[in-house]
Amino acid sequence: MPGAALLTNRARFTGLLAVHCVLAAFPCAAADPDARPNILFIFSDDHAAHAMSCYGSRINKTPNLDRIAAGGMLFRNCFCTNSICGPSRAVVLTGKHSHRNGFLRNNDKFDGRQPTFPKMLQQAGYQTAIIGKWHLVSDPTGFDLWKILIGLGTYYNPDLIENGKRVPHTGYATDILTDLALDYLKKGRDSHKPFLLMYHHKAPHRQWDPSLKHLTLLDDVTIPEPENLFDDYRGRGTAAHVQQMEVARDLTARDLKLIPPKELTSDQLRQWNAAYEPKNQAFRAAHLSGMDLARWKYQRYMKDYLRCVASVDENVGRVLDYLDQSGLAKNTVVIYSSDQGFFLGDHGWFDKRFMYEESYRMPLLVRWPGVIKAGSTSDALVSNLDFAETFLEMAGLPVPRDMQGQSLVPVLGGRSPSDWRTSLYYHYYDYPAVHMVNKHDGVRTADYKLIHFFELGEWELYDLHKDPHEMHSVFAEPAYAPVARDLQAELTRLRELYAVPADRVSPGR
Repeated sequence: MPGAALLTNRARFTGLLAVHCVLAAFPCAAADPDARPNILFIFSDDHAAHAMSCYGSRINKTPNLDRIAAGGMLFRNCFCTNSICGPSRAVVLTGKHSHRNGFLRNNDKFDGRQPTFPKMLQQAGYQTAIIGKWHLVSDPTGFDLWKILIGLGTYYNPDLIENGKRVPHTGYATDILTDLALDYLKKGRDSHKPFLLMYHHKAPHRQWDPSLKHLTLLDDVTIPEPENLFDDYRGRGTAAHVQQMEVARDLTARDLKLIPPKELTSDQLRQWNAAYEPKNQAFRAAHLSGMDLARWKYQRYMKDYLRCVASVDENVGRVLDYLDQSGLAKNTVVIYSSDQGFFLGDHGWFDKRFMYEESYRMPLLVRWPGVIKAGSTSDALVSNLDFAETFLEMAGLPVPRDMQGQSLVPVLGGRSPSDWRTSLYYHYYDYPAVHMVNKHDGVRTADYKLIHFFELGEWELYDLHKDPHEMHSVFAEPAYAPVARDLQAELTRLRELYAVPADRVSPGR
């Protein structure tokens, strides 16, 4: 129930006792410090769980991501603390909520002087590398090697900053990042030391530019529409009505590929035009309007999004194949996740930010040979707040007392800790800003979700069993008054537990 005690990982595995306990659980590590597991952390951008076949997608197949799930554990209830790109990454690095790590919005600058899990692994003898999207403004710290996209990066012909030097690349970003990751695995590291490789994709972030070889993928397919594509937002408060992220209204000509990306070379532009111009001419001749136009936009948006996902899946497959062929798979933990969820036409929207399920839920797959039972699942309430603690415990390291999450290692080992959390805290800060989603915080349990749009003075409550698509708030219904009171008390408790400043949940902040 919402009032149940939430125990963090602060008191667990501290000092040398923690290291001895963890190493005892993994004899290979105890016998040889450099036999500690390698950690390959694959992170995509805006990849919704409901666009993965292992999560039951009805719109696409992801056979290589499914390989990770089949060989490890799939988490059904993983959620983000703040559904936006940079803040999610800062939470992952620090194991602390946004208000504690200082990165609340995408235009903030991450303070690289603060403790992060890569620094701790590096200090413990791990080789550390990040390749791909960083999006935290400041330069990475705690990495022996870093090759990062500039800001959001571009899909075609991206420049990367490689340990401080700007280097141009020709080709498709998802392929390029994979080539760099494979190069690191093959010859860019000391094979006698364990490694942490953060292999982080730009895809499938807006504007959803597919690989040239995937430009016509799905042309002959009609993507199923979500049942609430034409949601009118009755049953919800002000925030759902005033957002600016509607497929029918807010997608741009660039999003819809009515104009080409400027980064293309002349040869690439010819390929792009050969794929898109016939479709664009057909669209212009159709004179669509109203619901027909919205449906066309949905199809165009979703096909490009799924084409980007297809490239991620193929490239993850390349890396998994190398791990198998090289023998690294035996002692490498593989994690796949994304910085948050995404609206795939759900509620008529694209983008994220809201605490509603499609945006709030993250995919999380973990494969750890010899520890995780293949094909297992977990319904535990988990969060990106838990990632840093988990990586540290995997490496046999103590978890700092000021981290705010819980290590997932016991869950990965098939245990159900009696002290596991029964609620999660969420807080979104980025308003006014692009897409105009109002600030809010909230609490989620296994059964209910309470959202507080504190600057609007509005509450929303959802019965997640009866209303999984969150179409009707029951906050004002007398039958739910006891639930609302309990969840408001739990929200207050979580704010206190995580030391959320009072002015962060009041008008004007």
